[in-house]
Formats: sequence, C-alpha cells, structure tokens
Amino acid sequence: MKSSSRISVQQTQRMALTTGLAASIRILRADAAGLSRYLEEQAAENPQIILTRPQVQEWIPRWRTAFAADAERPEQAAAGPSLVGHVLSVIEALRLDPAETRIAMALAEALEPSGWLGRPPAAVAAELGVGVAAVDGVLTRLQRQAEPTGLFARNLADCLRLQAEEAGELDRAMVSLLDRLDLLARGEIDRIAREAGLDSAELRAAFGRLRSYDPKPGAGFEPYAAPVREPDLIAEKGASGWIVSLNRSALPSVSVAEGRGKGRAEARALIKMIEGRNATLLSVGQEILTRQTAALEAGLGALQPMTMAEVGAALGLHESTVSRVVAGTAVDTPRGTWWLRSLFTRAPQEGGPSAGALRDRLARLVAAEDPDHPLSDEALAEALAEGGAPIARRTVAKYRAMLNLPPAHRRRRRA
Repeated sequence: MKSSSRISVQQTQRMALTTGLAASIRILRADAAGLSRYLEEQAAENPQIILTRPQVQEWIPRWRTAFAADAERPEQAAAGPSLVGHVLSVIEALRLDPAETRIAMALAEALEPSGWLGRPPAAVAAELGVGVAAVDGVLTRLQRQAEPTGLFARNLADCLRLQAEEAGELDRAMVSLLDRLDLLARGEIDRIAREAGLDSAELRAAFGRLRSYDPKPGAGFEPYAAPVREPDLIAEKGASGWIVSLNRSALPSVSVAEGRGKGRAEARALIKMIEGRNATLLSVGQEILTRQTAALEAGLGALQPMTMAEVGAALGLHESTVSRVVAGTAVDTPRGTWWLRSLFTRAPQEGGPSAGALRDRLARLVAAEDPDHPLSDEALAEALAEGGAPIARRTVAKYRAMLNLPPAHRRRRRA
C-alpha cells in the first residue's frame, strides 16, 4: 500500500478579538465618565495624544417641566438611584482590568429588576468567549462588593444564601431550608426536618431568620431614573421635532500632537474610534427617542413597545451593538435624565401598551388612591383594563414589586 502526501491551500474566515477590536468595543460601550478616564490613561501612555478638557460648568437637570406636569407622582419628585447606575458605580469601585471589566459589564446587562442574574454564568461566558471560571471569579467579587447583599445572585436560593452568610446565620438548619425552598414554600417544615435529620423547632427558628432577608434586593431602586450627573446625550425640541446631540461638556477633545514621533498612528486610530462611537451613539439615541416621542411629550406613561432588535434593524446594526451603546448611557430631557436602556420595553399583549407605560400608570393609580381604602391588585387590574389594557392580577403584582410598591394591606398600614 502506497501513501502519498500533497500540499493544499485552504482559506477560512473567522473573527478574532484583536487589541484594536477590544479597544473599539470598550469605547463603544463607555459612558462619558468612563470614556474620559480611558482617554486619560491612553494620553498618559502615548505623548502623541493631546487632550483638551471641556469648559467646566455646572450642569443642572431640566426638571422644572417634569415637576409641573407630574407633581402628583412621588417618584418623580424624589427619584432614587437606578439599579443600573448603582451597579456601574460598584464596577468602577472594583478597579478591574479590561478583561474583567468586560465580564462585569456583561453580568450587569444580565441583571433582572429583582437584582438576580437573568442568564447563567455559563451563557455569559459562551457569549464573551471566555472560561466559566473567569466569569465566576468576577461574579464572586461583584457579589461581595455590591450592596444590598444579594445583588448578582444566580437565583432566589443564592440571593438568600448570600444574605445568610453575611449575617453569620448560614448554619446547618439554614442550609437545609435553602436547599429545599420548594418544600418550604408549601409549608412542609416537618418533611424538611425528617430529610435533614434536624429538629422542627430548630428549622422554624431558622425560617424566622430567613423571613427577615430581602428576596429581591434590586426592587428598591428607581426603575427609570439615571444618577444626577452629566448625561451623554441631550434631547431638545426644535422646529422639526426632537433633536439629540452629544453633551460636549462631558468629554475632552482629542487631537494628535504636532511634529513627528512614535505613537502617531495609534493616536489617529483612537480618534477614529471615538468619532465612530459618537456617530453610533447619536444615531442610536436619535432612533430611540424618535420612536419614544410620545414619552418625551407626555411622560413615561406613553412609552411605546420597542426592542433592541427593532432599533438595530432600522439602523443596520446588530442587536448586540445597540445593547453595548445603551449600557450606562443617559439622556437629558425636559422630563428628567433617563437611561436609554430603560426606554426599551415590550407589550405584555400584542397590540397593547408597553410594560413600561403600564408600570407608570400603575404608579399613578397608587399615588392617587384613598389612603384609607387602598386598591387591591384585582382593583388595579380592573382600573388598567378600563384604559384598554387587559392585564392579569399576577402581572399587576409583578409590576408593583418592580416599582417597590407594597401590597394594599401594607399601604393602608403605612398611611
């Protein structure tokens, strides 16, 4: 039997995450403050990069119109920090390296309003093309740093476990309850005691401690408000409609030093990436607010159903690009400073109002109710249905929890 060898040429195509591509992604998803820090780091390493700081001025949110139009809504007048803004400050405080920051931002994007992760770490690792161990390492640091304890939990059991561990109450009885939450929800403590070989009284004492924990640590944050800081974009109404522009006072200008020297090509490439980032941010911001003109005119109760895939298709961009652009990006409007990400919302029923609009109407109904006779979830569902939005009672309960509104009996007690 004869064997022969031959030389052949094959052409394959694949994407590699080069240094330039990684820098481009980081610039694309950075807000004004993060991009300013990145430019300062690059200028310190490359003398060919010249930064000119913007003129220092005090930025004041344009909230007078919002207060006049929505004076009856308590969360507008006393808006707390948003979950997104809080999490971004946690990531910043950790001072992670670029690779870890990329993982942390992906985990932040996966957060649900409850404060739990909406995707498993393995799925995040697969999307980023990194190992699960690397994601788990960053996740552990976020869980230890983030307050309130329980943020970035994988699920309910993990959320409660983190709080029990911090309180020094993660004993055998508590572990037994957390491992059998399905039985605990049905009140089968005696069965748990038999399976765990523990005394029922000991388990009931642990259950009393467990009930003091917060199962949804993310629900206490304002769902729409961005932090009071200089926004990345400014929305103003002109003669031809709403116009979105960059907030130039929030970013330094970048130029290449005169003369010759090493690093000029890198400086020019950096400027080109920033120009691309700004152009993409402007086009995405303009498309989002064009679709949400009603919310700019009438408030968040007029939010229209909108997805990132729809915005990406309209601009010829991938959905992931839109997601990176809106992560941590704020826009200043006459009705306050909003996160762009909070303006994406789906309709619970096809053809109906968006979930964001329903939550806004729900908040208004609760704010206007009689303190002596607060509305039940069933009554709230009926009131929302009168506006042409049939909605289930359990959906009202879910939205109420997202808005951090207690049930009717607790609202009566508070009043």
